[in-house]
Amino acid sequence: MEHLTVRQRLAALFTGALLLGAALTPSASAQAPEPPTWTGTWATAPTTVPKTDTTAFHDQTIRQIVHTSIAGSALRIRLSNEFGKQPLKIGEVHVARRASGTDEPTIDPATDRELTFSGKSSVTIPAGAPALSDPVTLRVPARSDLVVSLHLPESTPGSTVNSFAAQRSYIAAGNVTGETKIEPQSVTERWYFLTGVSVRAASTGPTATGPSGTGKASAAVALGDSITADTTLGTNHRWTDYLAQRLQGPGGPRNPVGVLNKGISGNRLLHDPNPPTGHPAEAYAAYFGESGLKRFDRDVAAQPGVRHVLVLLGVNDLGHPGNIAPLSEKVTGQDLIDGHRQLIARAHGRGLRIYGATITPFKNDTLGFYTPENAAARQTFNHWLRTSGEYDGVIDFDAALRDPADPERLLAAYDSGDHLHTNDAGREAMARAVPLRFFK
Repeated sequence: MEHLTVRQRLAALFTGALLLGAALTPSASAQAPEPPTWTGTWATAPTTVPKTDTTAFHDQTIRQIVHTSIAGSALRIRLSNEFGKQPLKIGEVHVARRASGTDEPTIDPATDRELTFSGKSSVTIPAGAPALSDPVTLRVPARSDLVVSLHLPESTPGSTVNSFAAQRSYIAAGNVTGETKIEPQSVTERWYFLTGVSVRAASTGPTATGPSGTGKASAAVALGDSITADTTLGTNHRWTDYLAQRLQGPGGPRNPVGVLNKGISGNRLLHDPNPPTGHPAEAYAAYFGESGLKRFDRDVAAQPGVRHVLVLLGVNDLGHPGNIAPLSEKVTGQDLIDGHRQLIARAHGRGLRIYGATITPFKNDTLGFYTPENAAARQTFNHWLRTSGEYDGVIDFDAALRDPADPERLLAAYDSGDHLHTNDAGREAMARAVPLRFFK
């Protein structure tokens, strides 16, 4: 018998191990299916409150209305105590579809679902933290209204909020989270503690892999200021709402793309709110939120299913200094470029595609933002954005909205009246300016 060398024996053992492993490994078709992934269908950006805001809830239910972008067969919500200074006790949470044909806080009782957190109906969220609900089965139509009702059994400061929701929320006495109709004690145009809804989305196309796992649906996050957050009260006419509609129409992507609006009125890219001492803005500047650079990880990178980022930030960086922020925070076009480069690097580091939007015109605005120097900085930034190729794509909102006869001004047909913000027609034009090829 021929003696085997040590190398031959090792090779034989290695080959046998491979054959045994192949025999023991189930076929691809027999492997357990991958767990379903979650995709954001609605979101908002939370902020803290100024010292003058003493809003508190005492054994009350907050019934809040949110508007979805994509459909799903199940959902979960994200609550936030990220700006709270004490634990947030949530006694009970219900979610339901809004009753059809009404703009009241009335639910369709057949769709009412009680949510749980780690199997419990109540949850205490530590200061500075968020909480995700357990999944619940519920058919969620695209571009429809959901009603989320939170019971706050203890005295609870309203410390984590989006104060510019442009959507009515309703405050009622006691725990009425599961009631079809409620009798509100008060109405507010804010969202409290609720920052996201994600769904198990239906898809039809081939599987695509993104940073949030393997899944066919994806989310696009719009990081911006009031021009992104704005809508007429209760209409869901943000440019992101119009974009969600386009994405589901002719020429849209094969698989669902949720559109998550992370716009905050007054938000800046480079600086947190910093009103001068004694300035009236001390009573409201906190609602402008942390800088875009600071909130990127929470408001963009952490969103379920995020694969695309759309950025429109910079006009408040130009307009606030010397107005409602110290003149020492004045920025140049190059400062804005450097800040946007940071967003690009951080997005690419997470495998995200990121698209930059040109800053829109604001000549003769009623807020005091316009100066020839600020106009020149805007043009410097916009030129870099259009020509550098550093973003994965360009959204030219400036070209879509400017007056051809005076390119530093908004076209009158798109002007809300303050020469800075757009009306409904302008927001539709913004949505049309977003290339759908970005999402294919």
